[in-house]
Order: sequence, then C-alpha cells, then structure tokens
Amino acid sequence: MKRIVVTGGSGKAGRAVVRDLIENGYDVLNVDITPAKEPVSRFLKTDLTDLGQTYEALKGADAVIHLAAIPAPDLLPDEITFRINTTSTYNVFSAGTTLGLKRIVWASSETTLGLPFDREQPAYAPIDENHPLFPESSYALSKALGEEMARQFNRWTGIPFVGLRISNIMEPDDYQKFPGYWQDARLRKWNLWGYVDARDVAQACRLGLEASVSNADHYIIAAADTCMTRPNAELMAEVFPHVPLRGDIGEHDTLLSIEKAKQILGYAPRYSWRSVLKSS
Repeated sequence: MKRIVVTGGSGKAGRAVVRDLIENGYDVLNVDITPAKEPVSRFLKTDLTDLGQTYEALKGADAVIHLAAIPAPDLLPDEITFRINTTSTYNVFSAGTTLGLKRIVWASSETTLGLPFDREQPAYAPIDENHPLFPESSYALSKALGEEMARQFNRWTGIPFVGLRISNIMEPDDYQKFPGYWQDARLRKWNLWGYVDARDVAQACRLGLEASVSNADHYIIAAADTCMTRPNAELMAEVFPHVPLRGDIGEHDTLLSIEKAKQILGYAPRYSWRSVLKSS
C-alpha cells in the first residue's frame, strides 16, 4: 500500500502524518478544505460531507488515513459538530469500501471513554480499551458511532479498520504550557493528565497501515508519560480517590494504557515534554 490519502492533512495531526508518510516512501495526497501552510504533498480541496467529492478524492488510493473532523467539543454548535463528523466519516467508510481500498485507518478519540470525567468517574486506571464508553458531548458521540460504523463496514466487506483513540495532541511549542498545570491537579484531570506528540500520532497512523490485522478494532494512542511532575499515586489519591488502580501505575507512566497499541500495532512513543522543557 503506497498510495495513501490523508484526510485532514492540513491539521495538527495531519501535517505530521503527511510528513512521516513521505519520509517513509509513501505517495501521499492531502485531502482537506484548506491547503497546509507549508505543503509537502499533493493537495485536493474536498468537502467530505459530499459523498461524490469523497469518492473522487479516494479514487486510485490504496488506503486512507481519515483524520478530518471538527477536532474537539465546543468549537461549533453541537448539532453541526455531530453532523459534520458522522457524515464525513460515513462517506469515507462508504467510498473507501466501495472502491476496494485495502485499509482504513481513522481517528477516533479518547473522549469516548468518559472525558472530562465529571458525570462518570473512570471505572479504573490505567484506562484501557475495555473501559466502558461514556461519550459526554456530541463530538465524543460522533466518534463512538464511528467505531460502530467501522465494525459494520468491516463485517460487510472484510476490509480492516484501525481506529485510533488519540489523546490530546501536542506539538513541541505546546509543551511550554505544561508548567501551568503542575500546581493544580484538577486542571488536567479531564483526561487523566494525558497527551500525545503529533509525531507519535504520525507513527501510530503509519503502523495502522502496516500492522497485520483483519478486523475493526480501536487503540488508545497516548504518550508514554503524563503531563505532570507529581507522581500518579498522589494525583489519583487527590482527584479520584475512589477509582481502583490496576497493576503498577508507575510514577509518571501514562494512565491511558497504550499496551494494546504496543502489542498489536508495534506502537512505541518516542516523544515527551520532559526532554523539550529540560533542554529549553
């Protein structure tokens, strides 16, 4: 699979994904509504809520990495976020399977797990893929429904779907904000103090293309550590004292378990805020 369409290739994750794929020898087409500020691949302006445009964008591709979406809750009215995300995801899945693409890798979200953990506290920590889904926004609901759509399209066609429950995406400049979280554990409790570097998201997307899988499954993609200097046991005791802890949570290890992604995709996060702030 060498001809890859990346939807949303102009966004924060998309730019890193496109760059990584090109560096690894893939032929990449960025499909987005706006071109990247520093384009490194071919670009096709496409409205993915239009099924015809989606077919045209995917025609001739071997696989698609579907990142395009309203990227977070509360950016637009709920109905618009839900409609755009579910319609574009359906169109990519429908066009991709009809055209016979060999694989569909797509961005689900950590938000499906219950973020910001106000109504439902975590059932346990570290959270893994077996954790109940508690979507708390139209954005999270659109991603949860995307996972069900992926299962059904896989059942109908046998085409593998790799869903990535991506954590809060960071670029190196974003790490300068982290010291502002350290004094108040509740500021970033909303995703158990998780994050992920955009370059590690790119690695996960590429591995999603290359891994030996045949089903429709989902994988948490996070950094190897938290964004905090305080140890996990202290953070959990203060903010989530009644949440059961499973296994060795480590002093600063991520509380969004990446073990499944490691074992099945070969994911190995390489980037941490700790090396950036230490050297700055």
